[in-house]
Amino acid sequence: MGYPSVYPTGVTIYNPERCWNGYTIFQAKDIGALLIGMNGQEVQLWKNLHGFPNKILPGGYVIGSTGERDSRYGFQDMADLVQVDWDGNIVWKFNKHEYIEDPGQKPKWMARQHHDYQREGNPVGYYAPGMEPKIEGGNTLVLCHQNIKNDRISDKILLDDKIIEVNWKGDIIWTWNASDHFDEFGFDEAAKNVLYRNPNLRKASGGVGDWLHINSISLIGPNKWFDGGDKRFNPDNIILDSREANILAVIDKKTGKIVWKIGPRYDTSKELINLGWIIGQHNVHMIPKGLPGEGNILVFDNGGWGGYGIPNPGSISGNRNALRDYSRVIEFDPVTLKIIWQYTPEEAGFIIPLDAARFYSPFISNAQRLPNGNTLITEGSDGRIIEVTKDHEIVWEYISPYDGKSSTKMNMVYRSYRVPYNWIPQLEKPEEKAIGKLDKNQFRVPGAAGPGRQKETIVSGTEEYEESDSNFCVITYDELKKENKLD
Repeated sequence: MGYPSVYPTGVTIYNPERCWNGYTIFQAKDIGALLIGMNGQEVQLWKNLHGFPNKILPGGYVIGSTGERDSRYGFQDMADLVQVDWDGNIVWKFNKHEYIEDPGQKPKWMARQHHDYQREGNPVGYYAPGMEPKIEGGNTLVLCHQNIKNDRISDKILLDDKIIEVNWKGDIIWTWNASDHFDEFGFDEAAKNVLYRNPNLRKASGGVGDWLHINSISLIGPNKWFDGGDKRFNPDNIILDSREANILAVIDKKTGKIVWKIGPRYDTSKELINLGWIIGQHNVHMIPKGLPGEGNILVFDNGGWGGYGIPNPGSISGNRNALRDYSRVIEFDPVTLKIIWQYTPEEAGFIIPLDAARFYSPFISNAQRLPNGNTLITEGSDGRIIEVTKDHEIVWEYISPYDGKSSTKMNMVYRSYRVPYNWIPQLEKPEEKAIGKLDKNQFRVPGAAGPGRQKETIVSGTEEYEESDSNFCVITYDELKKENKLD
C-alpha cells in the first residue's frame, strides 16, 4: 500500500485517564537515545548514543553503545555496551568479547553485541513491580555475534548467535552458542537442505550466513508455572527467538539444552494450527510476575517473511518461505498455546486481507505489558508507537519525526520502553494534557484548502439544494429540513 509523503508526527492521540503514564525511551534514528513525555515533549537526548536497543534504568541511567562496526566487515555488530548517567558520563562499559582486526581499521576489542541484553534484577528490560534492574554491581546478559564454520549446518561461514553473561568488571562468566544446538531446533530435511545451500547470506560483512538471526533474549523470571512444578520455566532459564527460522525457544541455563520450543513449523499439531504461523517475530518474553497476564508469552509477530523449507510461489528457493502481509501482537499460554489476547489488523478496525497491511511492520518492533493492563506496541518500520487497552482502544499514539541520515529514509524505531516518572528523579512530573483523535475528514493543512467549499449540491429523490459557503462544513439532509430549507 502507498503512504502519504506528509503526515502528522509527535503525539497524535492521548487519553491521560486510560494510559499508564510515564516516560518513553527509544532510539531516534541517527540522532541518539531520546526520552519523551506523554505529550511528546523531548525531555532528554543522549546524542550519538546508539541503541540496539536503548533501555532506561532507575535514576536516569541509560544503556546503549558508542558505535557500530564498519558494515563491510561486520553485520549489526555494536562496538561496545555502555551505561551512561543523566549527563552522558560512561559509568560502565563492556567490549572485551572479541579482538577485531578489520582491514584498514585500528585493531580493537569489540562486544559485537546485537539486538538485546538484560541487566540483573529485571528479567525483561522493562518496568515490572518489585523487579528493578541494578544500576551498579549487577551482571548483564548480552546477545553477541561470532563467525564460525560448521559443516553440519552449511559449508559457508556462519554468523552465529552467542549469549554471554558478564559481571560488573567485564569478565565473561557464562556462554551459550546457538550452533552447538542445531539438532535441537527441529529443522526438517527440506529446511536443512535450504540452510546448507543458503544460510541467509548477507552481502555485507563478507557474505556470512545469518542463519538464525536471534533478536531477543530475556530471563523467564519468577512465574506460576515453575511454582507449580514445571521445571522448563525455571526463573534462570532464557527465552529467545529466531527471526529467520520462525522459532521461539527456552534454553536451560545450567545445561544449555532447549527445553521448550515452538516452530519452525506451525502445522504439526492442532494447538500450533490454532496459534497460527509466527513469522519473523521480535521481542518474545514471558510477562513478568506482578503484571496483568503474568506467565503468558508476549511477542510481536511481524509477518513479512521468514523460515526455511519447501519452495513455493512466494519463495522459489525455499528461503524465507513463510509469508504474511500483516503483523499481530499475541499473548498466549505457553503450556496450552491458547491465545489469551491479541492485536491484529482486525482488532485495529481493518479488514483482512483488504487493508490488513495498515497494521504491518515486517521487521524490528516490540510489545510491552503495562501495569494497568494496557500494551505498549512499537510498530517499528513506520516509526509508530501506540498504547492500546485490553479492549483494543488506542489511548496514546506517537509518530517519530526522525527519518535519519542514511540512504533508507525511514523513521523506523527498533524498540521503545515506558518507565515510571519516579525512575527519572532529575525531572519534575510533567503536566499531562489530553489530545483527542483528529477527525481526518475535517483536518486540512492551514492555507491548503483555499477559500473553502464554493458550492454544495444535495440530491435526494427529485429535490436539489444549492448553497455557497466560504467555510468548510457538512450539512445533512435532516439539518436542512429542520431549517426549512427543504420541503
